[in-house]
Amino acid sequence: MAGYDDRDGKIWMDGKLVDWRSANVHILTHAMHYASSVFEGERCYNGKIFKSREHSKRLHYSASCLDFEIPYSVDEIEAAKKATLEANGLTDAYVRPLAWRGAGEDMGVSSARNPVHLAIAVWGWGNYYGDAKMKGAKLDISKWKRPSPETIPVHAKAAGLYMICTTSKHTAEAKGCSDALFMDYRGYVAEATGANIFFVKDGEVHTPLADCFLNGLTRQTVIGMLKQKGITVHERHIMPEEMEGFQQCWLTGTAAEVTPVGQIGTYNFEVGALTRDISESYEKLVRS
Repeated sequence: MAGYDDRDGKIWMDGKLVDWRSANVHILTHAMHYASSVFEGERCYNGKIFKSREHSKRLHYSASCLDFEIPYSVDEIEAAKKATLEANGLTDAYVRPLAWRGAGEDMGVSSARNPVHLAIAVWGWGNYYGDAKMKGAKLDISKWKRPSPETIPVHAKAAGLYMICTTSKHTAEAKGCSDALFMDYRGYVAEATGANIFFVKDGEVHTPLADCFLNGLTRQTVIGMLKQKGITVHERHIMPEEMEGFQQCWLTGTAAEVTPVGQIGTYNFEVGALTRDISESYEKLVRS
């Protein structure tokens, strides 16, 4: 497949649909130097983006956490996503809105005088973890930790928060793993590089309390589904050694959807009935 900079199609940029290969920014764009950008990851199923408005609202929230305002309303972003999908002839696709501080009068840490831009790209994307969607992903344990809320806006979906995700995933892939699991700054189990995590023990579900990392929309959806099924869900701090006693495990995220986990470090899990059931139920929900 061609690189992401060399494809046919259209990308929406600042109110206009432009040719894919022409969707460029200046080298002195502030976001490139100081990570002053926020984004969303969304999936469109059968022509409908799952939880589209929630994603657009979160994009605005993330921008506010980084002290900038997106010059397009939620309604305008919704219309732009629809137009981009139509321009590319896609009904099943991954959707990537991105807002950033561009090049302007400021070129330093401060960038209050620089314009804010918005772009939306869409493309076809299959299973994020490949065949792990069926047999269970293998996860490394990252040497990095999710930071304290006192150090960075941890609940924003901001580019800078993913720096340790990239390095951790590269290390994991070099070991033959699909992804890496983070602990948080206190040593509790946190999340994977781009997905939240769930565990099962004796028919009940345990998931880390999202108090220092992104409370994913898919995470929230799956918790709601589990409760509707009458399954007890514990949102709590989980110590790493507790993983030895868990029987099943899965990841959730817009890209990951619901992906079973077979191994984390030296801990092993079965792809059990509850994991398969919630994965199938989520698939039905997003396509309903």
